[in-house]
Amino acid sequence: MESSSAIRRRASRARRVFLKDVLAGLRAEPKYLPCKYFYDRHGSELFDQICQLDEYYLTRAELAIVDRFAHEMGEQIGPGAMLVEYGSGSSVKTRYLLDCLPDAVAYVPVDISGEHLEQTSRELARDYPRIEILPVCADFTTAFALPLATRSATHAAVYFPGSTIGNFPPSRAVELLRGIARLCGAGGGLLIGIDLKKDLSIIEAAYNDRLGVTAQFNLNLLRRINRELGADFDLAQFSHQARYDNASGRVEMHLVSRQNRAVAVGGETIEFYAGETICTEHSHKYTVDEFAAIAATAGLTLRREWTDKNRYFAVLHFVVAC
Repeated sequence: MESSSAIRRRASRARRVFLKDVLAGLRAEPKYLPCKYFYDRHGSELFDQICQLDEYYLTRAELAIVDRFAHEMGEQIGPGAMLVEYGSGSSVKTRYLLDCLPDAVAYVPVDISGEHLEQTSRELARDYPRIEILPVCADFTTAFALPLATRSATHAAVYFPGSTIGNFPPSRAVELLRGIARLCGAGGGLLIGIDLKKDLSIIEAAYNDRLGVTAQFNLNLLRRINRELGADFDLAQFSHQARYDNASGRVEMHLVSRQNRAVAVGGETIEFYAGETICTEHSHKYTVDEFAAIAATAGLTLRREWTDKNRYFAVLHFVVAC
């Protein structure tokens, strides 16, 4: 068990990195904030609410796919695997997969939100006593070590659901996919979700829900910066905006300043003009062929694809190219 002093050191390092990333983004032209910082405890809870919204088709479509084809996915992954999930959150979809994985050795949920991760891991350990649950609190975009399981795994398999890969520009997505290929190694594979290109109105409604939960989720990033970094953002002076850019094939989510103002962050003053935006997220949409071509440059070969009846979403299984 990690000592209290080690926990404090880790928290202090995390705060320094958070501050560095926030200041780098707010000094940039145009301004941005890394979307990985959405997921403090409250942010994770808000995202769970988003996944239940009528407009947010992504989770509903992906759940339908996993519910229908989990046995086929388990067969593709194969027996004796250590399943490593990137950005595990509440691990809701993962339960379908764990139920169908033949003789899984261990499940390694990797998430940046420590409190949320610990709670979910306790629940999974209770519900899946035959599978060793080995949580890792880490940013999966950086290198991290896999924990040692009590039993030896035949191979590692990465599960990357939720279309999170769409938050990365294609060049950065290739880097991340290369890291996954290295982590899995020979005999390993990747099961990943992607949001498919479709009618513009369906896409934009998913990021501009009528209840305003996505707006709360977006603004919570500023609330977190205030709480953890001592900033003085006035949340009432920023509004949520999300729109689809057809040329780049992505949704762009922003926080828009309502007026000219100065904000104190980490001992610095950041100036905003009325109408200036902070980009908080990009969400790229793909066709299966487009994404398969990107993955191929990272050393991954497409083996199977599954989609929902509307072809809104796809779950793809790749293997590490020999």
